[in-house]
Amino acid sequence: MSEYTEVNVNVKKERIWTKDFALICMANFFIFLGFQMTLPTLPLFVQHLGGSDKLIGFVSGIFMFSALLLRPYAGHALESKGRRFVYMWGLAIFVISVGTYAFIVSIALLVIMRIVQGLGWGLSTTATGTIATDLIPPKRRGEGMGYFGLSGNIALAFGPALGLTLVGHISFTQLFLMCSMFGLIALILSSRISYKKVEQVEEKSIPLKFDIFEKSAIQPSILLFFITVTFGGMASFLPLYTAEEGIKGIELYFFIFAMFLMVSRTFAGQIYDRKGHIYVFLPGSLMIATAMFLLVWMPNSVVLYTAAAFYGFGFGTIQPALHAWSVEKAPMNRRGMANATFFSFFDMGVGFGAIGFGFIAHAFGYSFIYLVGAFSVFVSISIYIMSLMKSKAKT
Repeated sequence: MSEYTEVNVNVKKERIWTKDFALICMANFFIFLGFQMTLPTLPLFVQHLGGSDKLIGFVSGIFMFSALLLRPYAGHALESKGRRFVYMWGLAIFVISVGTYAFIVSIALLVIMRIVQGLGWGLSTTATGTIATDLIPPKRRGEGMGYFGLSGNIALAFGPALGLTLVGHISFTQLFLMCSMFGLIALILSSRISYKKVEQVEEKSIPLKFDIFEKSAIQPSILLFFITVTFGGMASFLPLYTAEEGIKGIELYFFIFAMFLMVSRTFAGQIYDRKGHIYVFLPGSLMIATAMFLLVWMPNSVVLYTAAAFYGFGFGTIQPALHAWSVEKAPMNRRGMANATFFSFFDMGVGFGAIGFGFIAHAFGYSFIYLVGAFSVFVSISIYIMSLMKSKAKT
């Protein structure tokens, strides 16, 4: 009888899909839906307010840098104040800031509220990754993070397309209020989660003044940085680029991107768990580089959609693997900081991409953005190969 009970306990421990895991996935879906709807429509809103390409890049990028500044605090707060405190405050700030967009009439005020939104985003996304990590069995972490990522990917499948479609039929005021409402749904769902209690660690006698990163997460996070630079260019300027080229169907681009991203996530995490990051990182990054070159060329909608497929498949392969890699070696009481490190580099990549590409677009045109994006991917590949050679030399 005792053996039977022990086996059952072990099986339960290996389950991924629990009630709390389903709730965090649903909450993540709604907050990302509200966020993704604003991603391609904010550049149009900045244009509506009279802004240039430089201002579009700045408004898009400043959001990520304000999130970046708060992530180290969020990482510490997750371990000291708890998951619920950080996550629900982050969601509340997001809801209020996005709702405020509905009443903005100047770019200066928009910049201020983007900074506020970034603070909420920094708290909530650092927390949600940590909460998901708590709920996933360690031996199935790559697979579980892939499933968790699907909640954001499904939102990505519909969010940008829905936002771009609605902006042609309703006002920006109505659009942003709808995005805020989705954030509110996420807040309600998050209140139903049974959060893991924070483990108190005795070793607090020597606080670290500059403890802003978890060192075990640095390597995968640096690789992610150079990959997500490309995301800043895609999200902020692709709708404007296709409009300038007279190519229709940008809504379908985001849908195809998300569909292929979801497909790759269903098995990429399992490959990572069984064979390691080398089997997912190199193929995925080469697909993203291919997508960048296709966007440089882009003579018609077919090439645009092909680029979406390559980018989605590549990004969906890499992101959950790098996320799992960044937390797997972190001590239990440093998972919050590992997630903070991972998303900080994610934010830096998108932020530098959006702001830098704004200047590049102004000086050289939109197509040059994606050439620089391809170069950034090859930098990531080069760093990865060099790290592999170093590790092999040591063994």
